[in-house]
Amino acid sequence: MMDDGNEQTPREHRQRVLKGATIIVNLSKSEVSCTVRNQHANGAELRVPLEVHIPEQFTLYVPVDGIAYYANVRWRRGDRIGVQFTGRGPKPRHHYG
Repeated sequence: MMDDGNEQTPREHRQRVLKGATIIVNLSKSEVSCTVRNQHANGAELRVPLEVHIPEQFTLYVPVDGIAYYANVRWRRGDRIGVQFTGRGPKPRHHYG
């Protein structure tokens, strides 16, 4: 059997979750509440308020995980955005959650 290079790699399984989280933006430390709808090791789908501008890069703090994920927006659809995690850090010092 020949490999014709058309083989597609399957998408990473995303575990459905319902976690409260906070988007923390730049040095002003402004925060936007959001919900993590599904998550895997490299990214997540978030539900965000439609009326709030979410930048292309931000820190996503998920209190139940105790982790701050550094995230880049990959797609946007209405009140949902898909993000790719580019790194991790500890709980932000200025966040009370």
